[in-house]
Amino acid sequence: MSELKITTPLKDEDLEKIKSGDRLLISGIIYTARDAAHSRLVKTIEECKDLPFDIKGAVVYFAGPSPTRPGKVIGAIGPTTSYRMDTYSPLLIKMGLKGMIGKGPRSKEVKEAMVKYKAIYCAATGGAAALLSRCVKEANVIAYEDLGPEAIRRLLVEDFPVFVINDIFGNDLYESSRIKYAKPSAYF
Repeated sequence: MSELKITTPLKDEDLEKIKSGDRLLISGIIYTARDAAHSRLVKTIEECKDLPFDIKGAVVYFAGPSPTRPGKVIGAIGPTTSYRMDTYSPLLIKMGLKGMIGKGPRSKEVKEAMVKYKAIYCAATGGAAALLSRCVKEANVIAYEDLGPEAIRRLLVEDFPVFVINDIFGNDLYESSRIKYAKPSAYF
């Protein structure tokens, strides 16, 4: 496990260096989108229309920020439970999405798509939403403004900290940690 700095948009050769368990510091553009926005993105693809951002190499953060306080770029921005995006993620990955940030495990179908099309899934630290907002240098709503906090935002981030859960090789930090730490203890 190592710490790596990466810049978006992501390319396959970037992802080949990243392993499950690595700590990443992401800089560049990432997009926020939760389940309502994901549903609209998939519908847009199914209707053969243009997406509101270039999905090739993109990173999507499953988050809906709290209201922005005066003098701040964005409100607290913590991760949303990722399984709510599992229905939509395989198609978005197929279309070129390279990174996802959230919390909690992903479905078998999402993990298979990540291996097949080379994408990663990372976890942001829950409970640190106010601290994570400090890494956001710019924030603009770019689509689905009617969704309020769930609108798609384009964020310019600097050294946004995440841990790689699923890499392009099929490794899963949640599963490997469960096995590693499930050994019987002398205290039980």
